[in-house]
Amino acid sequence: MATIRKAMMGDVKHIHTIIKESTQNAMVLPRPLSSIYSHLRDFFVAESNDGKIVGCCALAISWDCLAEVRSLVVVPEARGANLGAEMVGACIQEARELGICDVFVLTNIEKFFAKLGFEETDKNALPQKIWADCINCPQFPDCDEIPMNMKLK
Repeated sequence: MATIRKAMMGDVKHIHTIIKESTQNAMVLPRPLSSIYSHLRDFFVAESNDGKIVGCCALAISWDCLAEVRSLVVVPEARGANLGAEMVGACIQEARELGICDVFVLTNIEKFFAKLGFEETDKNALPQKIWADCINCPQFPDCDEIPMNMKLK
């Protein structure tokens, strides 16, 4: 059993490591350590009973009333325990508390996000500002990620 909680300073290097390991199979974009430090308040982590960080997920505010769920990773040995859904749920709850109207995700696992209530959307419906990260993606410009959105209000 794992606990979902807001990330703390002591979690940064663990978050960086699990994201870095997940970028090897193009599951998520790489995040420099400095970026994780500067965006630490965006992150939730899944912490196992023995104190190990086994997952992370971030809610990044993108624009007026719009936020992105990003950097969702669950380490292989902890998959299948619903931790990804719980972390996304924590992000959605925080978005509601902040008064955010729409939450989007760019993903290759659309079935997972569809089960959580996200719907596929046209990428042109999202502000161009959100595509700034794409330039750092190893798949750029041949992106196969699917934009999905969830209306909160």
